[in-house]
Amino acid sequence: MDAHLRDLRYFVAIAEELNFTRAAERLFVSQPALSKQIRQLEEGLRARLFDRDRRTVTLTTAGAALLPAAREVIRCWDEAQRVVGDAVAAEAASLRVGLSTSVGRGLLQRAREGYAVRRPNGRLQIRQIDWDDATAGLADGRVDVALVWLPLPNQEVFATRVVATEPRCVVVREDHPLAGRSEVAFAELLDEPFLALPPAAGPLRDYWLAIDQREGRPVRVGATVSNADETFAAVEEGSGIVLIAAGNAAIYQRPGTVAIPVSGLSPSELALAWRADDHRGTVRDFVETLRDASSGSPADR
Repeated sequence: MDAHLRDLRYFVAIAEELNFTRAAERLFVSQPALSKQIRQLEEGLRARLFDRDRRTVTLTTAGAALLPAAREVIRCWDEAQRVVGDAVAAEAASLRVGLSTSVGRGLLQRAREGYAVRRPNGRLQIRQIDWDDATAGLADGRVDVALVWLPLPNQEVFATRVVATEPRCVVVREDHPLAGRSEVAFAELLDEPFLALPPAAGPLRDYWLAIDQREGRPVRVGATVSNADETFAAVEEGSGIVLIAAGNAAIYQRPGTVAIPVSGLSPSELALAWRADDHRGTVRDFVETLRDASSGSPADR
């Protein structure tokens, strides 16, 4: 059986934390998903890797034997990725840009044009990432920069620059009692079922459920959604309502749904994020390009 590199990363994280909850938080995955992958790894190896009870997690003899080998495999692969990435960047100045939702607002088009001026041989590779990774691929190195909604999990390890500040709207089905309103107060929504991001999204999940504005009132989760398509399908099916940024309300207009401005909520922030220790010129050029692209735009005021 050939183990996936992801499974080895999961194994090493648990071995180092000796705690499934902390390892899941470190990896930006849910604890059930982490446990499932470890079970599959153990089944493939035909060996138990951890002894686990209610209080402690310890490596078995097999787990202790696997740990140094797993670390070496991961190190070699990370080094291979770095070498290949550097070679590609040097040749074409390409940059991988992560997104979790469509950005619109003219930002990407202006960014493409501005980046082409700074890097005539450059290329932007846009990658769509589901919401179980609120960093849009930045945390695990799948992308170089990401357009994300704040707040991020472990935000202190990233550099961020806000490119759009917008009020929040609520999306409801067209036959919802509030559908004809021009504005709704958030207090009127407290008893409604909400669509929620996956738990792995951490503080971003709480933000779009407006936990801080509920004054202790529990949230009713109608369904968990991983991307925009799932979200609007769930609204259309009547599974719940969802908060989104005003700019995205214009992008994601769907038959059968209505977006209504919501009062009593803080504005949402769309930001460019990159790893704070990434000082490559391609990253710096894109950061400056997006700064120029977002300055003075309606969404930035």
